[in-house]
Formats: sequence, C-alpha cells, structure tokens
Amino acid sequence: MRILFVCLGNICRSPIAEGVMKKLSHDHKLNWEIDSAATNNYHIGEAPHKFSQQVCSEHGVNISMQLARKFSAEDFDKFDLIYAMADDVLSEIKQISGSSFISSKAILFLNELYPNENRSVTDPWYGDKDGYYVVYDEIEACCKKILSKYI
Repeated sequence: MRILFVCLGNICRSPIAEGVMKKLSHDHKLNWEIDSAATNNYHIGEAPHKFSQQVCSEHGVNISMQLARKFSAEDFDKFDLIYAMADDVLSEIKQISGSSFISSKAILFLNELYPNENRSVTDPWYGDKDGYYVVYDEIEACCKKILSKYI
C-alpha cells in the first residue's frame, strides 16, 4: 500500500498523518509506503511545525526528519491512495492534477471516519499548541480506521 497525505503547507496536518500512519504500519509489520505533501509552496523544504513535532513526540511519533514537499500530478502514478486533509486541499489537488486526477484515488481524509460528511481536519496553524492535540487525536483515529479497512 502506498499512501500520500496532502494539506496546504505540509507542516501541520499531513506530516502528523504521515508520522502516525508510518508508526501504525510499522507496529503492524506492514510494508506500506507513506508520504505527505503540500498543495502550496509556502514551506517547501521546511521541517514540520514545532507544535506538530512536539505533540507527535509526546505520542511516540518522530516526524522531525520530514521535509515539506509540493504535491504533483505524478503522485497519482506513485500512490494507491491520496488523502486530502481538507475540502479546499482536495480542490487544489484536482486543479494541480488536471487530466491526471483520479477520483477513486483522491479521498477526503475524514470521510474514512465520517462517511460522506465531507469534513475537513481543522488547520491548527493559527492557534496554540492545544489545537495540535485535538488535530493529532482526530488524525490518529482516522489513521486507525484506514489501517483496519486495509488489513
């Protein structure tokens, strides 16, 4: 299984999802390839936000070595599933991908937990560290749901 998580800047939500899913797949001895990306260029080459790193670390997940990268249409060739962390991100994935977009591969992340509700993971960027805990818990619950769906 090859999974890509995508958010706007690839420093808050998608790195947390990448780290959590890597840990879960490792714990279950799965040979899954997990990555994350951004639809925007804001933070390309940067490590995840300090609060994303801290909250993940407190949960035994190390994301400090991740570096933000830009999503590209070629990602549809490389990944089985592409999870958009928010509705606006899914729209940007469609725009970036153009004719390469494959709707069966691009899924709104929280639809795995809340089918057809089209919820977005709240962007914690504008808040304090407490908001990152809420985001982590929601992402972890959804990653566990995805794992149970495919193993």
